[in-house]
Amino acid sequence: MALGCWISFLQLAGSVRAQGLIVSRLDKPSRGTLLCYVTDRHSLAAFESPESQETLLSKIGAAAAAGVDWIQIREKDLSGKDCGLLTRKALQRAAKPPASSAAPTRILVNDRLDVALSEHAGGVHLSENSLPLPEAKRLANAQAQDRDFVIGVSCHSLEAAKSAASGGADYLFFGPVFATPSKAAFGAPQGLERLAEVCRAVSVPVLAIGGVTLANSAACLAAGASGIAAIRLFQDAPDMSSLVRSLRKLTR
Repeated sequence: MALGCWISFLQLAGSVRAQGLIVSRLDKPSRGTLLCYVTDRHSLAAFESPESQETLLSKIGAAAAAGVDWIQIREKDLSGKDCGLLTRKALQRAAKPPASSAAPTRILVNDRLDVALSEHAGGVHLSENSLPLPEAKRLANAQAQDRDFVIGVSCHSLEAAKSAASGGADYLFFGPVFATPSKAAFGAPQGLERLAEVCRAVSVPVLAIGGVTLANSAACLAAGASGIAAIRLFQDAPDMSSLVRSLRKLTR
């Protein structure tokens, strides 16, 4: 029955056709550089403990309070049910008080478009093995056309970046720019020169990812990146607010 519902969902989405020029729905952030914290509860010291999810949610809340623009829920081993629950809690932790003048933090869900849509997240992030971008866009347009919902894509080559941008991705992650254990499967680091080449070739925002630190973030921005995305940089930060302030001082 679940398969039948999903097929009906796809058929409904397939009837939707985008009209006009494909452009990114992202406005330039008011604070300049886009900062994205990518979660990875497996790298937390307390991962095996019963309190591991609360530890992760505390990191998410601290990142949102410090002014991180986006938080990507990247917990690939979770079931749809558990990913949905974590996303719901993350949205609650990231929510700003109604009277707050601070910009909202966008919660993105890695790979799971169904979870992102059902939990009313701010977008979905697609990898090379995710649902193809055209299908994801049709589904999102059918279900979230009246919402601020974005679709991003991870790219590991210039050709993939051009394809995703021309296909309607709202933003791209490009990397790994530097060496990092979490991106070792994608081969040798791309380097700053290739990052700059990608940034020049596409018109949508490109975030540098892979081995990004406070020390090399400025070089990524100088290469043309619209921002940075990282796991350890944010998740291991002893003082999230101090880190964000330091990153905000960097200019493109």
